Amino acid sequence: MAIEEPKFKSILKEDEIELREYEPGIVAETEVSGDFEGSGNEGFRRLAGYIFGGNRQKTKIDMTAPVGLSKGQKIEMTAPVGLAATTSGKYLVSFTMPSSFTLETLPVPNDERVKLRLIPSHKVAVFRYSGTWSEERYRTREETLRNWIKSKGMKESGPATFARFNAPFTPWFLRRNEVHIPVE
Repeated sequence: MAIEEPKFKSILKEDEIELREYEPGIVAETEVSGDFEGSGNEGFRRLAGYIFGGNRQKTKIDMTAPVGLSKGQKIEMTAPVGLAATTSGKYLVSFTMPSSFTLETLPVPNDERVKLRLIPSHKVAVFRYSGTWSEERYRTREETLRNWIKSKGMKESGPATFARFNAPFTPWFLRRNEVHIPVE
């Protein structure tokens, strides 16, 4: 069974870098303190609790992909599933909700640290790669993507996000990872 991913239109593709325009969607998000790996793990557990029935209606919500990790200023747009540092220095972890839901039909989270928010359509520069989930591999590709954005005369409009698409038990060489940077 396929895992739902946010819908987007590809605007430009050069090797492993792509400019995408994502459709509007809804995210469940939570702020977390910690380092690159620890914040992602803690935020994932909170949000997984919500979608696995940790809500007032005890409704299970299908998992979507990707799960992400990023650091920067909190903005109105996040990656489909992301972790972005807020202005308070905490990370913001988010899961994209399945497209079958609206803000009115999503169950209310039991954990007050989990918030639901509508994300408008947005453009994102993306660097796609496979391999391990190390911060070093992510940062190298983030730098390459930032240089590509500058070379195209675009302006960043928010923090970079480390997007992970596979379960932890997926062999490292089969994993799909992406760096997302929103652009104007």
